Amino acid sequence: MTPVIAALAPVFLLIVIGFGLRRSLIRLDAQWHGLERLTYYVLFPALLVQSLVKADLGKVPVAGVGGALFLAALAMSLLCLALRPLLSRSGVDGPAFTSVFQGATRWQTYVALSVAGSLFGPSGLAAASVGMIAIIPMVNVFSVAVLAHYASPNRRSMREIVATIIRNPLIWACVVGLALNVAHVPLPKLWHDAADALGQASLPIGLLVTGAGLHFEGLRRAGPAAALGVALKLVLMPILAIGLAGWFGVSGPSLVVVAICAAVPTSPSAYVLAKQMGGDAPLLAQIISLQTVLAALTMPLAIAWAS
Repeated sequence: MTPVIAALAPVFLLIVIGFGLRRSLIRLDAQWHGLERLTYYVLFPALLVQSLVKADLGKVPVAGVGGALFLAALAMSLLCLALRPLLSRSGVDGPAFTSVFQGATRWQTYVALSVAGSLFGPSGLAAASVGMIAIIPMVNVFSVAVLAHYASPNRRSMREIVATIIRNPLIWACVVGLALNVAHVPLPKLWHDAADALGQASLPIGLLVTGAGLHFEGLRRAGPAAALGVALKLVLMPILAIGLAGWFGVSGPSLVVVAICAAVPTSPSAYVLAKQMGGDAPLLAQIISLQTVLAALTMPLAIAWAS
């Protein structure tokens, strides 16, 4: 457990620092919005492309890691949809349901890559990137579709949903990185130097932005819907993913990376999507904040189980 705690400690410390900076030194929303866009569109894609270009994918059980995380996310999505009638009878309206759905299915890529890289270096980043390719497109499609059906006052067409997915820079970064790796395209030293510099900046800045986006104001009023979103993501999702990975024959560091990817809290970008499409953004803020705090306790347990 000591190496796990050592890998997690700086991750959550940066999140805490980001939370403090947002309320002291850097208070303007526009400043954090600029950092978020820089990370999302430039720094983080550079890290993904470079990680995949340099990765020895022959040492990563691509089908096992990707298949386990894909099926776990799919099963969680279908479970949430199956729970919709019960939640409706319990007083959870459409917008609130979309927040539970996003809270249970989406994942915090900055935390996942930081921990995977800290524990296993480039091979951990490569395995986590495979997980990203498996999860991000499907979860984004489901999230937009669920919001469009249950929350948005104006229904989005399938064409608009597909366009939203296509514009995702993280998906494109994974596709480009994989293509360059498989095709063995030689890249100049200048590219590697620049991409390494951008990638090294992406995770600490991304974690600071994550901390800045946390909202604890309404946690005392957090109800059953928030608790359900936390339990599904931090407890059931790791159980599903680790179980499926074991069934696929994944073991060793790759199994631990599956556990890391499944056990991370929900991405703050889900909050932005909820605000844009009519979801219950305050409820989702509660879910994300609770998950981020509790993940400091649940992630070591999930990783230790996979180990």
